[in-house]
Amino acid sequence: MSTEEQLVTVYIARQMEAQIIKGRLESEGISVLLSYESAGLVYGITVDGLGEVKVMVPRRLAEEAKEILGVA
Repeated sequence: MSTEEQLVTVYIARQMEAQIIKGRLESEGISVLLSYESAGLVYGITVDGLGEVKVMVPRRLAEEAKEILGVA
């Protein structure tokens, strides 16, 4: 996988917020992968990183995604 196609995390959120962010970025033509620990989703746990969702995009689109989301 080339450096440009590697996925990078642009935002960390809870499940519901991550789904909304995914939809927003995809509406702008940016492909998104949500990465999360399944135990957090199944049991609703939000401790020590469980329950957090990493919003990941291709490296070449990371800056554009951050601008859309309004994060630095």
